[in-house]
Amino acid sequence: MIFQPNGLPEDLGAPGRRALIKGGAVISMDATIGELPDADILIEGRKIIAVGPQLECPDAFVIEAKGMIAMPGFIDTHHHQFETALRGFLADALLFNDGHAHGALNYSDYILQKFTKVFRPHDVYISELFGSLAQLDAGVTTVMDVSQIHHSPEHSDAAVNALADAGRRAVFGYFGGSADPSRISSDARRLRSQYFSSNNQLLTMSLGGEIYLPNHDKSWALGRELDLPIGLHVVGSFGMTPVFDELARTDRFGCDNIFFHMTGMSDFAWRKVADAGAHISLAVPIEMVMRHGMPPLLKALEYGIQPSLSSDVECTMSADFFTQMRSALTLQRCLVNDLALSGASHVPELLTCRDVIRFATIEGARCLRLDRKIGSIAPGKEADIILLDATAINVAPLNFVPGAVVSLMDRSNVDTVLVAGKVRKWRRTLLTGDLQKLRSELEASRDYLFEAAGVDQNPFRM
Repeated sequence: MIFQPNGLPEDLGAPGRRALIKGGAVISMDATIGELPDADILIEGRKIIAVGPQLECPDAFVIEAKGMIAMPGFIDTHHHQFETALRGFLADALLFNDGHAHGALNYSDYILQKFTKVFRPHDVYISELFGSLAQLDAGVTTVMDVSQIHHSPEHSDAAVNALADAGRRAVFGYFGGSADPSRISSDARRLRSQYFSSNNQLLTMSLGGEIYLPNHDKSWALGRELDLPIGLHVVGSFGMTPVFDELARTDRFGCDNIFFHMTGMSDFAWRKVADAGAHISLAVPIEMVMRHGMPPLLKALEYGIQPSLSSDVECTMSADFFTQMRSALTLQRCLVNDLALSGASHVPELLTCRDVIRFATIEGARCLRLDRKIGSIAPGKEADIILLDATAINVAPLNFVPGAVVSLMDRSNVDTVLVAGKVRKWRRTLLTGDLQKLRSELEASRDYLFEAAGVDQNPFRM
């Protein structure tokens, strides 16, 4: 059941139905349109048909945006959503026990070796759905769900069905992880044919090509055969630097590759990545907290690579994009400021608020091969748009629009969210089913997972 507020038409987003977002400060992320302090956005069906001041359309439903910032929805290019029931459990943990100090509490031992093994299809479904809705509520209109929970075809189907039921745009990432290696190829082909045969839908697909798993060569070949983006984790602290160097020497990188983290990689590999036009997804807070290595913001920009941003794992850190943008901005400026204060001969340019908004929107769309559809507000693009309240007590008075988004706002400022022209959040209310019921299902799933994994559920255990 979908909650429909009084006065909000049910058919917004339908062919021919028009909506007019009126009087907002527009961050378009489109070079031709730019930034407009007081402008309107006209939508017909799924698509934007005009952007500019004082637009008129008598038959359009008017969405009043005075005092709001209108911008493209955020795009998360790497999120393990099936872990939603385990939120915050490993807030103090590292990625794995690397033999140095502090490694006893780690993601590898708890998530990969304990919890992941006991997930049932329904556990996958409720975590995927609840995590999707939570990000939608925070203005994240698109995600690449890096799914590593394919014990059976039923587990895979549960993930896809949850993404569809959430009503936002998603790239289903079929990452082998827990799947039987002998059926990865057939399962991926089935999923591609059954759910993703059309590119004209909210859901698309990507394939995992993890270089730490055997037979990754076959996964890369399959991804290219099926014309899917190929994503993989690249983490220096996990011992991947020589393996990634060897892969770079084979000239197999392409614009269809998405490399998560890219910590600790050689200059040789970075040059190969840049030359191939491959994409980089950085999860800056996670990389800093979990000992992946220093987030390579300076290195990416040095090689002319514009990264996208990702939340990675909610068992450790929030998946909202205000956290992602502020972390990226703060870290890069800290590193550059330290170089300047130390008298370094070469000091890179400082990132700006506009830069990290770009990383969080259009660069994410390019990473996921969706920039023809989303990532900016321009005629012809699909209307994935968020309205952020700049009159709220934590923002007013509005003095600098990009700065307000990055340095002042949080998820409480997300007022209205549209996906492909359809309103998914309206005046701070998520338009979905019974959240209390869904939360109860998520809590029941959590209780089962802790018991089945043999992990103490005391919330103060750590």
